[in-house]
Amino acid sequence: MGERDLILVVDDDNDIARFIKVNLDLEGFEVMVANDGATALAMIQEYKPALAVVDWMMPQLDGLELTRRLRADPMTASMPVILLTARGQTADKVIGLQAGADDYLVKPFDTMELVWRVRSTLRRNQENREVSPLTGLPGNTRILREITDRARAGTDFAVSHVDIDRFKPVNDVYGFQRGDEFIIALARALHRAVVDVGLPPAFLGHIGGDDFLLVCAPEQLKDLTTNAILSYSAAADALYDPIDAERGYIEVVSRTGEVQHPNLVTLSIGVAVVTQDSGFADPREIIAIATEMKKVAKKHNGNYVAVDRRSTVDL
Repeated sequence: MGERDLILVVDDDNDIARFIKVNLDLEGFEVMVANDGATALAMIQEYKPALAVVDWMMPQLDGLELTRRLRADPMTASMPVILLTARGQTADKVIGLQAGADDYLVKPFDTMELVWRVRSTLRRNQENREVSPLTGLPGNTRILREITDRARAGTDFAVSHVDIDRFKPVNDVYGFQRGDEFIIALARALHRAVVDVGLPPAFLGHIGGDDFLLVCAPEQLKDLTTNAILSYSAAADALYDPIDAERGYIEVVSRTGEVQHPNLVTLSIGVAVVTQDSGFADPREIIAIATEMKKVAKKHNGNYVAVDRRSTVDL
């Protein structure tokens, strides 16, 4: 059985706090109770709950101010807060959300609604943590889950590790902001390729930096990678300064003063193909094979797709 999410209930009304605790306990959560805002702050620092259900109207430190303090502290800024309030007017709800609450619940509330809002808020928070802030694509946790789910389903699939060649010179010459534009352009090119390849749906994730991961059916691999390379080549060319794009390289001055001329960016793609008899159990093992094939692809000039030799996929 997995570890239970810890919920902190903050309410100066003991009956309401007890009612919420009992119902959340029954739903499988671990629940702690604080009867005032100051105690809640201390408990949050010590126990780091997954979510807080906070009453708006409390003496001294009310729920609104408690929420503001949580949002002002980097250590608690991302912890989701559901605000309990007897104020049902839209303007009051807006005030609560502006203070940083993730959701609100108007008293008196239904038990099912309470549980639903807790679960949905926790789910949204988890999904937000798994998304790349630069590209908005799923991150490593979601990537591992996708590969695990496909392996358990027993269908054949391909995992591709996509990387930009000669990306560091772009950052060195143009700066990190322009470098981010190259990464975003790749995210868009890969997304278009995923959409265009049709069904069954392919998956696109952002490992970090200029590294991306694609999961698709083996028969989709050729069209997906070809379309992605063509789309990204056109987008990347437009991001260079005109003089660099025209001559086909940029000038980089090394620390020793040597002038180097790296070519424009291309893509290296390493592929691991998983079949029902592959015997892979760990998604990290599958990614490691795709990453190893990406290193093979990088040994070739220009855009290159390297497929694990144990695969029978023809590219």
